[in-house]
Amino acid sequence: MAVREGNGGLRLLGKKLGRNWLPVLIVSMLAVVAVAELNTPYMPAALWLCAIIAILAAREKPAAPEKDEDAVANMDEPDVPGENVISGVRAGLAALDTPVFILDKNASVLFQNGAAERAFGQLPAGAHISARLRSPGLLDVIRETITTGQPNQVEHSERFPSERVFIVRIARADVGEGAGPPFYILSFRDVSELRRIDRMRSDFVANASHELRTPLASLRGFIETMQGPARNDPKAQERFLAIMLDQATRMSRLVDDLMSLSRLELRANIAPDQRVDLVPVIGHVRDALLPLANELDVTITLHLPDRPAEVQGDRDELVQVFQNLVENACKYGQEGKVVDVWLRAEPGKPVEVSIIDKGPGIPAEHVPRLTERFYRVSVADSRSKKGTGLGLAIVKHILTRHRARLIIKSELGSGTDFTVRF
Repeated sequence: MAVREGNGGLRLLGKKLGRNWLPVLIVSMLAVVAVAELNTPYMPAALWLCAIIAILAAREKPAAPEKDEDAVANMDEPDVPGENVISGVRAGLAALDTPVFILDKNASVLFQNGAAERAFGQLPAGAHISARLRSPGLLDVIRETITTGQPNQVEHSERFPSERVFIVRIARADVGEGAGPPFYILSFRDVSELRRIDRMRSDFVANASHELRTPLASLRGFIETMQGPARNDPKAQERFLAIMLDQATRMSRLVDDLMSLSRLELRANIAPDQRVDLVPVIGHVRDALLPLANELDVTITLHLPDRPAEVQGDRDELVQVFQNLVENACKYGQEGKVVDVWLRAEPGKPVEVSIIDKGPGIPAEHVPRLTERFYRVSVADSRSKKGTGLGLAIVKHILTRHRARLIIKSELGSGTDFTVRF
């Protein structure tokens, strides 16, 4: 046993000498030089021995323990990437005008830029993305990308406060090895205007072709008659020319209303930022419609407050809203002889404008559809009053842009109440 221990000690000593060969060599060379200079081996030998003992006795720096690769592989990654990893990405995304979210591997929100807050509202950090975006298709795409790491995109529609369409893309951010768990960039590209332009183009063709067919057929018939049987009949020509002028005027009004509706659709998601006092607006509308009211033998009575009634809005568009509503009340409520316009602006309550006529009223089944394009309760009655069927559709689009509501109440035999609530 003692022999083995002695052999082990010699092996250990040999290893130490091998690891420290350079210092031992230098000390030995210095000792040889000292022996030559001093002509005595005793003092250099003693110093050499002390140096060798000091070298061998010096504690070596313990080697860093090797990491267990299996243990490292099995360690759970933290759920949230480090702040230093996404801070640079966050600074870049904050300047974009495109809505962007940063999600972790659990689809929880780590960051949203200002454009995302304006589009979808503010989500607290750590909230799941489904707290605001509940579309099953969109959530499936997010889950698929988090699972596979492959980028995806899908079309997503928002209905409130106005209809918007987004192309949504999600992709994994490449943060490199050792930078923590991955995160994901969810971006929204607004294509609402493109979709509205496409729909507007198809709607214009369909609606215009349908509505223009009748007056164009009338014009063609009268022209052919004037070229043929009525060629030498001045009285018939005069009568036909009056009808042709009426039909041409109708087509002009129709095209104007369609273009107005198209312009409103393009700005439907842009809320106005001006303050408008409705008191002078209502007065202006009454003054503009006095000739029509006198012609129809209708009295327009205003009930206005003593103080200003300001709302957020566009003055010209609000004039168009109330002019359409009061004009309709005069035309279709003509039998009642009176149109009352009430403006209510009480502190702490929404501003309301009510246009009330005493006409025959509207059947209940027609009320929900009155704001549809070209919807008419009575086609003959509408055309006899020179209506295009687009007036209330225009009103609806303007009020949608103003974040206001149109409330319609009607009772047969008692009249109709159109109320705009801001």
